[in-house]
Amino acid sequence: MQINGTEIVDTYAEAFPIWLSRVIITADTYELAMIAATEATGFATSTIMCPCEAGIERYYSPEETPDKRPGVSIFVCTARKSMKENVSARISQCVLTAATASAFDGFPDARTRFHIRMHYFGDSYESRCTVGGRKCWKIPVMEGDYIGEESFGAVKGIAGGNFLIMGKDKQSALSAAQAAIEAIRNREGIITGFPGGIVASGSKVASKNYRFPMSASTNHRFCPTLKDKIEDSLVPDGVNSIYEIVINGTDTGVIEAAMRDGILAATEKDGILYIDAGNYDGKLGTNNFYLHEILKNSV
Repeated sequence: MQINGTEIVDTYAEAFPIWLSRVIITADTYELAMIAATEATGFATSTIMCPCEAGIERYYSPEETPDKRPGVSIFVCTARKSMKENVSARISQCVLTAATASAFDGFPDARTRFHIRMHYFGDSYESRCTVGGRKCWKIPVMEGDYIGEESFGAVKGIAGGNFLIMGKDKQSALSAAQAAIEAIRNREGIITGFPGGIVASGSKVASKNYRFPMSASTNHRFCPTLKDKIEDSLVPDGVNSIYEIVINGTDTGVIEAAMRDGILAATEKDGILYIDAGNYDGKLGTNNFYLHEILKNSV
């Protein structure tokens, strides 16, 4: 299959189940809401070493938020048993401390729920209040009052939908990766949690050559500088730079749509020779996204 002169490899992306919690962060301005959201999604690119995976989902208009202020939603992605700890830490350390920011539950209808109990920070000076029909806490702080929810929902989702952009050089591949991210930015139901949404250093499960235990190591078969040095390289001729786009989402449909739109945007850039995907022979997850199937109506 070819799209805009780019070869689409007949392969699949391997993803895995995960739990998602959506936090809607509001503030007096979009800029302030984004500052808090950016802080709250830090050090959360991959479960390989980070405590969770997290990223910015989309902007919320004032009409959509409980307190009628501009908002930005984030996803926190982790195991169900770890969700409370991760959401609590990120709200208490990154939203409570941010100027004018508040945090509200983005899955109010979710049956799986947890409580972060951040009001104890108020040292008994806190009080209950209602915002947009939601039960909240008002905590006195130096700015004035922090107001937010403490009950949050979690739903089942999918992590690790992905595709690889293979370019003739770094400039071409990076330009295409940026175009792909722009095409799927600010979209309901998905995040791209790596820096700027782009992965420069893809990994494989465990290690091939070191004897001591490692959860992951460089995906050597997709490293262009190794293609003439190893026997099992998967880097095609002419490819000198590869970037990966990794997508977490609420369901198969939103991830497939994001992959399709991202791939199509990438293939519109010059110098993109192949689109591939990362899979690990079933060692990582149970959700497979087949590139040709996703793109069959786009050719």
